[in-house]
Amino acid sequence: MSSINALPTRRIRGIRRLSIIALACLATSASLGAGDALASHGQPTFFEATSELLNPRTRSNVLGQLQYLGVKALRVELYWHEVAPAANSPKRPNFDATNPANYAWGGYDWILSEAARLKWQVLLTVTSPVPKWATAGHKDLVTRPNTTQFKEFMMAVGRHYGSQVSLFAIWNEPNHPAYLRPQFNRNGTPASPRIYRGLFQEGYAGLQAAGIAKPQVLLGETAPFGYDHVNVRREGGGALLHDVSPLAFLRGTLCLNDHYRKASTCGLLPAYGYAHHAYTSGRGPSYRPPTDDVTVGVLSRLSSALDRAARAHAIPAHLPIYLTEFGIQSKPNILGVSLAKQAQFDALSEKIAWQNPRVAAFSQYLYRDDKLGGPPGSSVHGGFIGFQTGLLEHNGKRKPLYFGFPVPLVVSKQGGGYSLWGLVRPATAATKVQVLIAAPHSRRYRTLATVTTDSHGYWSLRSSAHGGSWRVSWRSPGGVVYAGPAIGAS
Repeated sequence: MSSINALPTRRIRGIRRLSIIALACLATSASLGAGDALASHGQPTFFEATSELLNPRTRSNVLGQLQYLGVKALRVELYWHEVAPAANSPKRPNFDATNPANYAWGGYDWILSEAARLKWQVLLTVTSPVPKWATAGHKDLVTRPNTTQFKEFMMAVGRHYGSQVSLFAIWNEPNHPAYLRPQFNRNGTPASPRIYRGLFQEGYAGLQAAGIAKPQVLLGETAPFGYDHVNVRREGGGALLHDVSPLAFLRGTLCLNDHYRKASTCGLLPAYGYAHHAYTSGRGPSYRPPTDDVTVGVLSRLSSALDRAARAHAIPAHLPIYLTEFGIQSKPNILGVSLAKQAQFDALSEKIAWQNPRVAAFSQYLYRDDKLGGPPGSSVHGGFIGFQTGLLEHNGKRKPLYFGFPVPLVVSKQGGGYSLWGLVRPATAATKVQVLIAAPHSRRYRTLATVTTDSHGYWSLRSSAHGGSWRVSWRSPGGVVYAGPAIGAS
């Protein structure tokens, strides 16, 4: 997660860690058949709780909670530095880097075996920090990783985890200086895209060499904010610590100029999809940032860029978009919204993604809030940045989002009435869900309607009933009751 501009980053170990009635019911029941047309697809939600699942003291309880919440897919960040031998040494040890037996996989084995047992999809993002001996200069853990050594590591990853992983991704937020450097050249032009291109090519080749003939590898995993160019003369060395904007990064990675014309020396990258972290600002999902930034409210920028890149024969045509990391910051983070708004904005963001036929997956990061950390941007200097995008506060107290995540609800004003959309995430087939409504300034809820979901758990309806807040309630086949938080109309 990033950015220096608008959002705080989280910490990786050693580098980061960047919410009238009887008549109304009659009025609504008459309009159930006129609901918004449901999309013909579902979208998996990749949940990221790597820290808790790697911790032997918390992993079993958290895994149980994820099952309760309806999670069916995990995103796991595999840190090269964490599993490699002599990772803090500037000198590479003498070992066969392609042999999985030479790595300390630790808790990763537990996570992937449990996911396989539960038949959950796994997105494995292989990323920095890097062993010091595999970086340029051997002085830090992110600068110009050696692509040949990365290929060897990916061979080991493919041999060890190939049968347990649904999707691979190369690098986390490679357009952010906490994870890959340098981001910019001294003349102010982006440097990280070409570095990343080499990592993607060699990582893909490593998976093939491991015996995976056509590995499903996502390109990108980009942060949402950044710069196309920086002025080193004006800002000094600090200019080199800015993010590269996601679309400038995409163009650079694919050898495209600003007009999406490809250099003749570059071939097509065999990406399976494009991964992006479409975080937004405290203004909510409708926020529209500057042109080359991509938040959840402006996903068309990314799909348009991918289409232009495909026409230039830089990537396959019709590449799907995977939103592999997302969350809404809540207070007390200085960029956060109220706890109630967090649940409301998160559900609205998920609906935006679901309505977009190009989007193949949504995501949730975190499970539990980080501690509050330093100011935005300090992670590039080794500082700690707290993220408050979780379902629980850092002390373990459940937020409205904890109750809203399994049964997200969106209520939108439409004409003289309202359009409602929702999902029963834990459902495994079509089911019935109760929609409740309260009059303005009242906490007393009454049944507005009972609706039937599609086979993926999605539902929608239109209502002429005016209310102050809405909720949903669902009883699972096993008798567990899920009661969502109060949601206002947007």
